[in-house]
Amino acid sequence: MRKHIYIAYTGGTIGMKPSKQGYVPAAGFLSDTLKKMPEFHRSEMPLFTLHEYDNLIDSSDMDPSDWQRIADDIADNYDKYDGFIILHGTDTMAYTASALSFMLEDLSKPVIVTGSQIPLAELRSDGQVNLLNALYVAANFPIAEVGLFFNNRLLRGNRSRKVDADGFSAFDSPNFPPLLEAGINIRLKAGELAKRPNNTLTVSKVKAQPIGMVSLYPGIAPEVIKNTLQQPVNALILLSYGVGNAPQNPELIAQLKYAKAREIPVLNCTQCMRGRVNMGGYATGHGLQEVGVLSGSDMTPEAALAKLHYLLSKGLPFEEISHLLTQNLRGELSD
Repeated sequence: MRKHIYIAYTGGTIGMKPSKQGYVPAAGFLSDTLKKMPEFHRSEMPLFTLHEYDNLIDSSDMDPSDWQRIADDIADNYDKYDGFIILHGTDTMAYTASALSFMLEDLSKPVIVTGSQIPLAELRSDGQVNLLNALYVAANFPIAEVGLFFNNRLLRGNRSRKVDADGFSAFDSPNFPPLLEAGINIRLKAGELAKRPNNTLTVSKVKAQPIGMVSLYPGIAPEVIKNTLQQPVNALILLSYGVGNAPQNPELIAQLKYAKAREIPVLNCTQCMRGRVNMGGYATGHGLQEVGVLSGSDMTPEAALAKLHYLLSKGLPFEEISHLLTQNLRGELSD
């Protein structure tokens, strides 16, 4: 019996058509394009239902309310389909994949976020390979988590990052192996095939949270941290050097100590593409640890932001949020 996959088109390059102003989203264009592509309708392929959202948006305009809309859409259709494909623009795809990984609790079916660098209707589009493979994988190699499929690799959603603005290998998973690779043969790597669905999906609601993100640089003034914390922020992500190091400017350290006093969690993530935070490795990192800065381990900034939205939206006490930020909830960080 052929599997049936639900495709939600939220917007993004894959379904756009050319105009005098460049590529633009157009209602019904993606559906018409797919009807003309026989490879999507072969007997080896799963059946699919395409739902184009009424308001197709560029992913640069995505915000947490859009994450919620996608999660609710999956929940509303969860019992009718065997898997889900989210077609999305590439600019914030890793943020959405990360957010959905936290919001969709007790997931027992595959959810794959994908898109393309060139529209599906254009010559040389990577959208055909990405969508065709995502559909085939969702039906025949179901991995019960949120993945991101691009350029023949299924990545864990909350481990993914956009690393190339121009190439077809637009995404990577720097600190975690692919869940699956689609070469001549499709090979499972870190992914595990889903067992018979027996969980009831729960969608954890999120709402937009004021979260600061500051990248350290040589000569950074303490006022940068101070001004960020004086805004109505509920958390701060600190993008530090190397394994979690920061300048030991007493005024800067005082601002981080002030954040803890105000029960504003400060999460330390490295600016490096690979590796993890280890604040005990150097004195310049130990100073952050002493004033209550939390280790983001090897979480991506995208996953850190999504995880903060997820936890802050639950209204948990500061101590519990601080604890859960450093725990591996959805495979987003290495133990």
